Amino acid sequence: MKRRAFVSGAAASAVALPLLGGCAATPSIQPADPVGSGDLGLVVERASGSLAVVNTSRPAVLGRIEGLGDLSHASIVYARDGARGFVFGRDGALTRVNLLTRRIEARVQQAGNSIGGAISQDGTLVAAQNYQPGGVKVFDARTLALVADIPALDAQGKRSRVVGLADLPGRRFIYSLFDADAICIADLSDPQSPRVTRLDGIGRQPYDALLTPDGRHYIAGLFGEDGLALVDLWAERPQVQRVLGGYGRGQQPLPVYKMPHLRGWAVAGREAWLPAIGHHEVLVADTTSWAEVGRVAVAGQPVFVMAQPDGRRVWVNFALPDYHKVQVIDVPTRRVVHGFEPGRAVLHLEFTPRGEAVWISARDDNRVLVVDTASWRTLATLDVRSPSGIFFTARAARVGL
Repeated sequence: MKRRAFVSGAAASAVALPLLGGCAATPSIQPADPVGSGDLGLVVERASGSLAVVNTSRPAVLGRIEGLGDLSHASIVYARDGARGFVFGRDGALTRVNLLTRRIEARVQQAGNSIGGAISQDGTLVAAQNYQPGGVKVFDARTLALVADIPALDAQGKRSRVVGLADLPGRRFIYSLFDADAICIADLSDPQSPRVTRLDGIGRQPYDALLTPDGRHYIAGLFGEDGLALVDLWAERPQVQRVLGGYGRGQQPLPVYKMPHLRGWAVAGREAWLPAIGHHEVLVADTTSWAEVGRVAVAGQPVFVMAQPDGRRVWVNFALPDYHKVQVIDVPTRRVVHGFEPGRAVLHLEFTPRGEAVWISARDDNRVLVVDTASWRTLATLDVRSPSGIFFTARAARVGL
């Protein structure tokens, strides 16, 4: 009989081992263990238009995927198998990449300026939200063929920028219109005939949005006024409810150097933790009543406010001039319990799937730090070129990411 040793990668082949006394001889060089897609992630290298393919269990850069254009505000969603990612570039390109072969599989120039997108619940449709020319374009995930072009218009018929796009159950997508003060729900059960439900008058200039982990509530932050717009998607007829209105009343808002981001793990237990735009505060809301239940003063204007997977702590990074800092808030006490400076221009944080570590990008230091979430100890420092967004394949199993 023969035994086979397996090596990972496209060049993997079977190697016959000689038998000694009925047992296979130990090879002088042990082959590398195969890496499953669940161990992988992508880090955006924004200055070079490339992606670093990383191993999240044993922190390392495995290789790079080059030639993705302008990634200055890139985001990524994953196919259900976690082996393929869909990259939305700032230059309007949509690119499907294979993390196992580290190659571009397909690429379309679908708009002039795009800042994100989503993949449908069944993994068959990919939707891109566009700044220029506005609107939402929906593509076949397998071929990247265009299947729907949904316009986004204000009351005067002018195009609106689209933000806050997220997937919903049943081949639906939800998104906000920055220039039209509206939220739209697009049902693509029949991609050739999308049905769009529009909710107007939600508040001025929705700039980003999040979907709660159970897929029930969609929350859009408002740039043009204090407060947020909330939609209960379990309602028979979804309506918009204004929450956290007037949180900055009586205060002078500061100049906003970077828009906060709501996309991420912002829910811890029964509470939502949200950035207060133009203020050095994190807002806390009860997810049953959506009433404000607390505020936490922080070191600067929050950009990402992200809860660990277990919900025990919330991590915050900041806009200029404090974007070299990260603070950690204890959820039960609502107190800042740790602060440190991982590097210059901290742009993104991503937790490992079970939360034992957090990866932090420091763009201007060309590095990604891997930090133990229990001890605050740095576990690894990886050389990555101008890193920004970090996206692990565990996102493939999460709604709204």
